Order: sequence, then structure tokens, then C-alpha cells
Amino acid sequence: MSNKERIVVIGGGFAGINFIKKLDKKRFDVLLVDKNNYHSFPPLFYQIASSGLDPGSISFPFRREMRKGSVKGARYNMGDVKTIDVANKTITTQFETIEYDKLVIAAGTTNNFFGMTDLYKRVFTLKSTPEAIRCRNEILDRLERASLCKDEKQRRRILSFVVIGGGPTGVEIAGAIGEMKRYILHREYPNITTDDLNITLIEGTDRLLRTMSETASREALEYLGHLMVNVKLQKTMKSYENNVVTFADGEQLYSEMVIWTAGVTGEPMEIIGTDFQRGPGNRFIVDEYNRVKGLNEVYALGDISLMMCDAYPKGHPQLAQVAIQQAKLLAKHLNKNEFKTTFKYVDKGSMATVGRNRAVADLKHIHLYGRPAWLTWMFVHLISILGMRNKISVLMNWIWAYCTYSTSLRLLIHSNKYPLRSRWGEKE
Repeated sequence: MSNKERIVVIGGGFAGINFIKKLDKKRFDVLLVDKNNYHSFPPLFYQIASSGLDPGSISFPFRREMRKGSVKGARYNMGDVKTIDVANKTITTQFETIEYDKLVIAAGTTNNFFGMTDLYKRVFTLKSTPEAIRCRNEILDRLERASLCKDEKQRRRILSFVVIGGGPTGVEIAGAIGEMKRYILHREYPNITTDDLNITLIEGTDRLLRTMSETASREALEYLGHLMVNVKLQKTMKSYENNVVTFADGEQLYSEMVIWTAGVTGEPMEIIGTDFQRGPGNRFIVDEYNRVKGLNEVYALGDISLMMCDAYPKGHPQLAQVAIQQAKLLAKHLNKNEFKTTFKYVDKGSMATVGRNRAVADLKHIHLYGRPAWLTWMFVHLISILGMRNKISVLMNWIWAYCTYSTSLRLLIHSNKYPLRSRWGEKE
């Protein structure tokens, strides 16, 4: 048994993995717990969903990473954390109970359906690699079935897509399907016309990309128009039943595939041994050092943390850069066993891509759009991906797709139904 202080990290996303990289493994016994055995790159989930990238290109096994570099020395256990017992300093997954001396919660967020019961059973989401693969398979399946359908009305029903949420993910997946409509249909699905495929993007506020500048919003709207995507602003979804989307104003829209990107909430975990309550959005309220208020030796990083300050009274934006910067600072504090430097977010800008040569970027001192923004977006995302093999794979896919308007990744691969079984530790 190690005499080193044990730090358990829940979640291996941007916050968790960067925290572990900077932590002194000679001083701490570091254990990462995550329900998946790999780290993914969420900004590119939409490219998996639209067959632009292979899932393996943006996913990295934890155990491989922990054999080398700055992550070496940490350990990994697979598990979905169900309970945190702060009185006994333990966490419990479906497989085991783990003791900790210090706990770092970096579990991120999941989809928020705003009280619409069972909506998760009827819409497609893009918060994980499996969700992106499921979305990709459904899109390809519908294209294949529509190409065989002789009834024009039925064909258009099959190819009726609605994206809920006008943030970066919603804009990007809508643009990706729009590119398929404009560039791919006539090449690979000659029995389908562009009029058969309908894409509608729904946003509840008066403009797209609310976290970016108004200029970026206008440009994104224009680019979506180039890709034949219908955009409806100031529309709030009330329900989705029998393939009909109903809005708060009573308007209805038929769609056989709804992709939900409208909101997030903190990953659910039961906290016992205290009367502690989470903050807005099911997030953990932290001080300027990322220490969870009301809990001892518990820290929260990234999207699941809520740090309110004068500059960000409602908390920092739920972006990768916030998570990475918080993780590095907390690791520095724990390595030195002192908390002197308060967290100050350095905003490096925001960007979103709407398709080939169509992107917007609000950088610190400049606004970019069109091809310059698109190239900047590609460069930033490419250098952010872990592993040289993955960088090369992504770059080659992008170059090939750009030059040929085609990809070898439109493969409709469904998992086999049999044998029927549940995952280890889960009920049937």
C-alpha cells in the first residue's frame, strides 16, 4: 500500500486529463475513474455524426496514455460514479467503493431536456462518442432507405431532420448535414433530390451562437442559408410526440429525426454524509481556487464547476479552455500545498464552423470569417487532439474530404442484436 496521499479524479475529459498531467505523481497516488476507458474530443463529435471522422481518430485509451509522458504514474479504474460519501471519503461506482484523501470532480455535463419527461428516448444527442455513432448510423440508414423509396411524400418524411439548439454544436451538425445535402446527394444518392432532404435548425433566442459576437451570428446564419438549412429563431420546443415537434407558440413541425443540442446539466451523482446541495445547472459551486464550497477536500473543475465572480457573475462559459486553465492551476496549488493564485480566465476566443470554407472566429483582437476562420478552426482543433497518430489521421481525412468531396467513412455498421446480455454489474 502506498503512503502517498490519494487523489481520486472523476472524469477524464479536458479538465481531468490536464489536471493529471500537471500533478506530481511522485507525491500523490493518482487514480482516474471514468465510465469510458478512453478520452474523447467533444468538439468533433459532430464530425463523427456526419461521417467526417472515424471515432478512433478522436478517442484515446487512458491506459495507453498512462504508460508515457506526463500522465505516466497515474492509474485508471472503469466505473460510473453513483455516490460520493463525503463523511467517509469514498466514492461508489457500479463495480466498487474507492477511498480518497482528496477528490477532484471533473465529470462534465450531460444533456438537459428542461423537464420534458422521456424526451431522451425519442431524440438523438451528441454528448459522447456512442451518441455520435448512433446519430451517424441513423442518418446513413435514412439516406439508404430514402434512396429505395418510390413514394415522394414518404421519402421526404424519412429525410426530415430537425436540430434543436443554435449553439456551436447545433450550427455545426446542421451545417454538416447541409453539406451532405448540397455536395453528396447527387454524387452518391442519385435517386434523392435536394428537395427531398429538409434540415431545420431551431433556436429559442433571437440569434445563433449567443456566446459569440452579433457579427459571427449573422455570418453563421448566412452560411447555413448557402447550405440550404432552414433556421427558425425565437422558437421554443414544448414537446415531441409521434414525430411532431410542437413549439410554445402552437406551431408544429414534422420530423422523423430530431437532434438535441439545446442544453446541458451537470452529471448526476448522489452526495451523502452531508446536507450539501448543488448550484444552478446541477453544478458544484466553487471558490476562486476551485474548492467546492461546503465540502472538505473536494474540488470541481470544468463544466461541472460554477465559479461566480465580478467578470462572470453567472459562472464561466462551459468551454474547454476554462477547464484546461482551471485544471493546470489546481494541480499547481496541490503540488505546492498552498493556495495563493486565484483563477483568472484568459479568454482565447470562440469559433464555430458551418462547413467547408465557412466558419466564424472571435479571437482576442480580431474577428475572422470564411476561409481564414475555417483554416484557423482546423489548426486549433488539430493541435488540441492528443497523440500524433490521431493528428495525422484527422488531417488526412480532412485533406481527402476537401479535395474529393468524399469520404470512406459513410459506413452503416449496426451492432449485432445477439447474444442478449447486459454490461457487467448492470441489471437486465
